[in-house]
Amino acid sequence: MEIERKWMVTGWPAGREPSEVYRMDQGYVCVRPTVRIRREAMSGGDTVYILCFKGAPDAAGLAREEIETEISPDLFARLEHLIGKPLIAKERRSYPLHNGLVLEVNDVDPGQPGHFCYAEVEFPSVEAARAWDPAGDGLAEYLADECTGKPGASMGEYWQTTRGC
Repeated sequence: MEIERKWMVTGWPAGREPSEVYRMDQGYVCVRPTVRIRREAMSGGDTVYILCFKGAPDAAGLAREEIETEISPDLFARLEHLIGKPLIAKERRSYPLHNGLVLEVNDVDPGQPGHFCYAEVEFPSVEAARAWDPAGDGLAEYLADECTGKPGASMGEYWQTTRGC
């Protein structure tokens, strides 16, 4: 189960050093239900290829079933060819927060017309997600534009808008 909140942001959070930096490329076989491929490499690490399935979100947009499995580079290449559209380029930086939470900030399609940044925090429960206040981690101003559960705020919808389906 994936339980997360999401915000539209501008750039990286000031005064914070990331604990991890990833470069990613992702594309969608379909968006309803979500079937996604992703190539990701941590800075200085190995490249991993992932096939992901996501179910419909709950009414609040906080939780949904998510199944991820690692796949071979060959299968990834075959699925990328099947998709036949340019993958979305992303850089994700992770920042540790209190209580073991992590702020993940994503820079999407830098240099492209649809470029934007968003942040998300994953939670162990829906109750924890509802209870968390960004101000407690000094992020109230940075995370002022919450888009959790709002139409048009998912990466799948961005894919449809910029790549077609």
